[in-house]
Amino acid sequence: MRAQLSAFSSQLSASNAGCPSLSHSFRRKGGKPLGIACISAMLLVAGCRQDMQNQPKLIPQRGSEMFADHRGARPQVVNTVARGQLHEDSYFYTGVVQGAAGYRQEQNLMPFPVTMEVLKRGQERFNIYCTPCHSRVGNGLGEIVERGYKPAANLHDQVRLSQPISHYFYVMTHGYGAMPDYSSQLTPVDRWAVAAYIRALQLSQAAKPEDVPAGVQVKSLKEVAAENHLPEGFAEPWTLPASAVQAYPHDTKQGTPGMAPANPADPLIKIPATKPAPAPQK
Repeated sequence: MRAQLSAFSSQLSASNAGCPSLSHSFRRKGGKPLGIACISAMLLVAGCRQDMQNQPKLIPQRGSEMFADHRGARPQVVNTVARGQLHEDSYFYTGVVQGAAGYRQEQNLMPFPVTMEVLKRGQERFNIYCTPCHSRVGNGLGEIVERGYKPAANLHDQVRLSQPISHYFYVMTHGYGAMPDYSSQLTPVDRWAVAAYIRALQLSQAAKPEDVPAGVQVKSLKEVAAENHLPEGFAEPWTLPASAVQAYPHDTKQGTPGMAPANPADPLIKIPATKPAPAPQK
């Protein structure tokens, strides 16, 4: 910039030297302000460059001339893993292992120790997300089933009791028949906690007095109901109302719903026919 100003001053002095009257007139008629204005204009023109506007950078969702495919967003490098998504323990995140024949295989194994805190967390998540269909005791007669939804699985029948514990994790991850998946509502560790609580719930519903540690008092459900001032029928077996939808087998012509690997058939739930009221005696 100093070189440009020096060249401008030299040219201005040379032009004035060849024309004394013009130089005298320039000085007499306010040439100093005019010279300052000319210099300022030159500085302004010299600063009007697009370096700040046309920066060599990539803007998201825009093209780029830097790469051959003219895409600013570059594809991920093959076999790279995002931070926090390594998932080295595949069984923890899937609930299945690679079987001998190449098929996915469920296991009756928890990926981490089950403590009382884990069971309490599983009970909390189960009561929030599972009880509307399966009820708090897991018999498949939840509130929305009583209002017309398809009967849910009874977690205490022989089919569910024989399934490995990772089967419940898999079902919560991928869904099962009419049941949607809960992978967005439950984290993997919470799904395992719910699976552990389901196993504890199954043991509790078939427990015997000799299974209880010595010195622990056991109360029947009727005694608990009486202490909490609950109705007399609270401890009685639950019945499915006539408003519930029968769990008929699916029609293969309409497609097969997504199922977990075991794909057991739901036991048929029979609803006794309502007897007509006796005719009034005359």
